Amino acid sequence: MTPLYRLRDVSKIYRMGEVEVPALRQVDLEVRAGESLVILGPSGSGKSTLLHMLGGMDRPTEGEVFFRDEDLTRLDTRGLTLFRRRHVGFVFQFYNLIPSLTALENVAMATEIAPDPRDPREMIELVGLGERADHFPAQLSGGEQQRVAIARAVAKAPEVLLCDEPTGALDFKTGILVLEVLRQVNRDLGTTLLLITHNAAIGGMGDRVIRMRSGRITDRVSNEQPLQPSQITW
Repeated sequence: MTPLYRLRDVSKIYRMGEVEVPALRQVDLEVRAGESLVILGPSGSGKSTLLHMLGGMDRPTEGEVFFRDEDLTRLDTRGLTLFRRRHVGFVFQFYNLIPSLTALENVAMATEIAPDPRDPREMIELVGLGERADHFPAQLSGGEQQRVAIARAVAKAPEVLLCDEPTGALDFKTGILVLEVLRQVNRDLGTTLLLITHNAAIGGMGDRVIRMRSGRITDRVSNEQPLQPSQITW
């Protein structure tokens, strides 16, 4: 089976004047459809840059990034926009909800640009916020807002959900609730999940874990029995 993603010899160098800052160094990676992959590493290790490559938000300086048989490095700006719209959902550390819209309306907005979206109210129910659907972001806790953000991302019916430190702004108890929702999206909907974090404990819930440092992948581990979020402590 063709991997969902294939990265070959991917490097990224940011240039600031005459200074070159390498963010990724000759990264090779394959991602299988439906798997849960956790990417671990400290700040500055290249995690977010790697996620941007997978999400079509940035281009490598060198190397190739394939989504199935499509070379993302050859797409123009419009092509990358269509790729993100059709295939990828994003969840970030900060929720980026529109304050003047209710939780349900925030989720519904994402479905307007998707070719085959899911029902917004069903997605609100999926993340356990059916009774809070008509509340505005200011009336929701941080964990509830993050779950709305997940519902918004999943409502597009993406094949891939890319999560950048989704529990970084949350306390332990609330973070576990968010991880449970992400696991449910992965297991029940079959959405490929890629989650980056500096929190090593979260690696236990992934089918696979990769560790990064200084722009390189330094370790790859498969979990034969991934942990339930409720089994994770930090």
